[in-house]
Amino acid sequence: MLPVVTVLCLLTMSLVQALDNGLARTPPMGWLSWERFRCNTNCKDDPENCIGEKLFMTMADHIVKDGYKDVGYEYVSIDDCWLARRGILMADFRQTLRDFPVE
Repeated sequence: MLPVVTVLCLLTMSLVQALDNGLARTPPMGWLSWERFRCNTNCKDDPENCIGEKLFMTMADHIVKDGYKDVGYEYVSIDDCWLARRGILMADFRQTLRDFPVE
């Protein structure tokens, strides 16, 4: 019975057609701050390891300079720490605004 099922699967697979539109040839690839920097928004006391404009600009530059862009990396994901406790977020909110200038 197993050989019959295998043959049927192979025949069916040959009939399946996929769109050849260039989408999803690779998974979405990029860099996410959460893996290393978590929700460290204290740029005053820890400027080298905090979530801020400097960090994201540096990582975007590395993606290009180190060749990741050439192999498909295209995203720099900005984690807004939405899962953190609300009290922590509200206490750090003003500091975060200073670290991500609007201008």
